[in-house]
Amino acid sequence: MPAYVERLWNAEDTGGLARADRTPGVYRAYVPDTLGTALPSLSPRTADAASDALVVLARADERITADAGYLNYLLIHSESISSSWIEGKRVTAKRLAVAEVLNRGSRAALEVVANVRATTEAITDLSDPDRPITIDAIERLQHVIEPRLQSGLRTEQNWVGGPGWSPLRADFIPPPETEVHRLVEDLCRFSSATAGNAVVRAAIAHAQFETIHPFIDGNGRTGRALIHPILRRADAVRHAIVPISSVFAADADSYIAGLTAFRAGDVDAWVTGFAHAVEVAAANAVRLAERVVELDEKCLVDLVDHRRRQGASPAVPRADSLVLRILGSLASYPVLTADLVTARLGASSSAAHRALVELADAGILGRSKDPRGRLVCFTADGYLALVGLTER
Repeated sequence: MPAYVERLWNAEDTGGLARADRTPGVYRAYVPDTLGTALPSLSPRTADAASDALVVLARADERITADAGYLNYLLIHSESISSSWIEGKRVTAKRLAVAEVLNRGSRAALEVVANVRATTEAITDLSDPDRPITIDAIERLQHVIEPRLQSGLRTEQNWVGGPGWSPLRADFIPPPETEVHRLVEDLCRFSSATAGNAVVRAAIAHAQFETIHPFIDGNGRTGRALIHPILRRADAVRHAIVPISSVFAADADSYIAGLTAFRAGDVDAWVTGFAHAVEVAAANAVRLAERVVELDEKCLVDLVDHRRRQGASPAVPRADSLVLRILGSLASYPVLTADLVTARLGASSSAAHRALVELADAGILGRSKDPRGRLVCFTADGYLALVGLTER
């Protein structure tokens, strides 16, 4: 059964702390019940909501199957930006994409780059149902997100929210550090071996992870990254990434309220809200696929119109031309340099540069420059703007 454990707060290093945070006292850390390997009993209404979400998810995945390869770049970036947004780490899609390609940028941008890599690794490494999810795998995932921290589960008490730096004023206090390994081990068993509705499984696993809060930092982003492989392990989705963090970010208060309800024992309220978020996210993914097709068509028209104005022959490039190959890859690679085009498409550096300049002159690519005015890369701003579609 879940329980509260009373612990004494007596700050060892009080330097720089406000008086209220230096004050010693007793706080209550919450220790959740273990999950085991069975889904909890749900009300008929909640079970129906989860079943409906599963159907919507499968239909969305089927509709965008052919497009999933290039859509996943935009979907993962949208998911990572939104997940980081919830934690107060804000960055635009363009700043993120440029930082990712150039491996430099603001601290916020590089932190979201880490989130992109962690989400990608979670989907790649943890989606195989024949391989159990382990504590080591979750630790590696969190360390990608927070590489500045020592890898491993926390060995001290942490807390969530509140006006200062004291558990006495926190919004929520996770279990003591002595309980963390046992609870994460149980969570891994649940995530690996539980049968039943995948939406319910992902909802319970995520809420339990956030309740345990097993790391000093990066818990929210790590916990949201885990949603995707759990859905894939259950074959709920095979191709698409469901940008569920964008739904959470759009109404963060409801997201937090749902987690609070879960901790209070109202599993139905949390699962119902999670199922609704899955449906909205699935619809957003389908809408994104449609917008990408529309933008692909527009860019081709813009390129042909530009070539006609320039008197190029032929006005419509050959199907195997470098400029069309680049154009067809912009949803997956919206930030480009001549070197990247050379590496990916096997073109010479000069040919790559000419094709990128042509696309820029046609208004399809933008030119990004450093503070000294030097060109550093080309950006497909129209495609990067689509990341914000799921955020809204």
